Amino acid sequence: MAVQVVPTKGNLMNAKKSLALARNGYELLDRKRNILIREMMTLIEHVNSIQEKIDKAYEDAYLALQTANVTNGFCDDISKAVPVENGLHMDSRSVMGVEIPILTIDEHPRQKYMYYGMMATNSAVDKAYMLFTKVKYLTVELAEIENSVYRLADAIKKTQKRANALKNIMIPRFEETVKSISEALEEKDREEFSRLKVIKKTKLN
Repeated sequence: MAVQVVPTKGNLMNAKKSLALARNGYELLDRKRNILIREMMTLIEHVNSIQEKIDKAYEDAYLALQTANVTNGFCDDISKAVPVENGLHMDSRSVMGVEIPILTIDEHPRQKYMYYGMMATNSAVDKAYMLFTKVKYLTVELAEIENSVYRLADAIKKTQKRANALKNIMIPRFEETVKSISEALEEKDREEFSRLKVIKKTKLN
């Protein structure tokens, strides 16, 4: 539906400018959406790949823990010697204005060694510790990717909504307004031309 405005040349110019801006805005939003979709699809492929790794890592780690519990006794007291992880850091990068998280963990020199005593443990405990350390890094990587996918999906949804509003509402509205004003001005010009012809004919007579 065209916006009801006075059919003047000034309003026609304004309507054409608004139409051009709306079309340009739609093209930019469409381009942004495509870039975000490509980025998200790349991450989804990575999610599928790392999900298989993390499932296997958890399976191996819990199996190793079960073996350690059987061969060395329950490892509750031993696990208390391993410090709580506090070296997790979050940074970010921007993809078309969308903040994508980057997670990293400080790699302490002691992580290459065991925090517990060797006398009261066996190799099964060592294996469980190393496998759960691997699980920790994979979990951080998966959290980063899944959060990125969520943010991208949300941005794509909002971008699509704005693009649809421009394409299906604003652009047709401005087109109809331009058409309505143009037709009104053309009709006005024809009436003016006819009136001038009548005046000229009257003067000649």
